[in-house]
Amino acid sequence: MLLVLAVDLDDDLGRKTGLSTPVMGRENVKDAATKLATADPEDSDVNVLFQAIHTRDELAREGDEEVAVAAVTGVDGSDVKANRAVGEEVDTVLAALATGENVRAVVITDGAQDESVLPVIRSRLPIDGLRRVVVRQAQDLESIYYTIKQVLGDQETRGTLLVPLGILLLIYPLIIVADAFDVAGVSVLGVISALLGFYTLFRGLGLEDAVDNGAEKVRNLLYAGRVTLITYVVAFALVIVGGWQGYQTLTAVQAEAPGSLPLLSQASVFVHAGVTWVAAAGVTSSLGQVTDEYLADEFRWRYLNAPFYVLAISVVLRAVSGFFLPDALGLAVMGVTDLALALTAGTLLGVLSTLTFAIAENRFPATPEPTARG
Repeated sequence: MLLVLAVDLDDDLGRKTGLSTPVMGRENVKDAATKLATADPEDSDVNVLFQAIHTRDELAREGDEEVAVAAVTGVDGSDVKANRAVGEEVDTVLAALATGENVRAVVITDGAQDESVLPVIRSRLPIDGLRRVVVRQAQDLESIYYTIKQVLGDQETRGTLLVPLGILLLIYPLIIVADAFDVAGVSVLGVISALLGFYTLFRGLGLEDAVDNGAEKVRNLLYAGRVTLITYVVAFALVIVGGWQGYQTLTAVQAEAPGSLPLLSQASVFVHAGVTWVAAAGVTSSLGQVTDEYLADEFRWRYLNAPFYVLAISVVLRAVSGFFLPDALGLAVMGVTDLALALTAGTLLGVLSTLTFAIAENRFPATPEPTARG
C-alpha cells in the first residue's frame, strides 16, 4: 500500500483554517486545500495539498495497489517540537489505515525546511519517493531563504559574519562624521582597523568561552554573596597602588642617581617600594577566601596558613630587595645581619604557622569525622 503524505511542518493548515489534523482521504484533503486557498491564496502549502491529490490519482491509475492520501502538520516555532508533532500524526494515520500490508510513503513538501522531518517519517515507514512543490519562476527561492534563515538564526555564525560586516559598513559614515568635527579620516580608519583586529584575534583564539566563563563566575559570586568578590577588588586596587608606588620611587631614584642604574638595582627599588602593598593585597584576598570557606561550612585550619605565607614571602622580598638598594635619596640599605634576621623571621613565620594550624586541625577538627556504622 502506498501512502501519499503531504507535510506542513509549521501547521499553516491548522492555524489558518481551524481544521484538526491529520486530514485523511482524498475528499477531505481536497476540502482542506480549498479552505486553505480561500484563507491564504499565497500559501505554498496549498500547492502541496493539491499536488498530494494529483500524485495519489496518478499512482492509482498507474498501479494495481491501493493508494491513500493524508496531510500531516507540525507546530509553528521550534523545529524539534514540529518534527515530534509530525511523527505523532503519522502514527495516527498508520493506525487509522489498519491494513495488513506493508505501507510505503511518497512525501510531498514545499521546500528544504519541511524536508528536515524526513528522518522522523522514515523511522516509521519506508519512503519510496519525495516530491518538492515550488513555483516554477522561483525554483530555489525557498531553499535559499531557509538556508539564510538558518545561518542568521545561529548565534555563533551570526556574530562571526554580521559583526565584522557591520563594522565595515560603518567606515564611510564614521569618516563623514569625523570630517564634520575636523578629525582626520585616517584616525577613524585606524580605530576601525584596530577594532577589527581585536575582534579577529578574540574569535580566532576562542576567548569568548573564557570571557563567558569569567562573567558566569562573577555572576555566581554576586548572587551567592561571596566575600571574595569584594576582597578581590580591593586586592586588585592594592596591587595597582603598589605598582604605581614602585614606579614612582624608581623614577625618583633614577633622577637623583649620577648614572644609569643597573637592572638589579632598578628591580630592587621597584620591589622594595611596592611589596608592602602587594602583601596587603595577598592578605586581603586570602582572608576573604577563608571567610567564604567558613560561611560555606568547609573551613579547615590549614586555610589560615595563606595570609601568614604571604607575610613571610613579603618579609623575605623586602629584605632581599633592601639589601641590593642603591645609595640614593637616603634609601635605607639593609646590612648582611639585618638580611639574615629577616630571612630567618620569614622562614620561622611560615614554619610556625604551618605547625600551629596542623596541631589545631588535629586537636580541633573543623568538621567531625564520619563514624563507621556497623
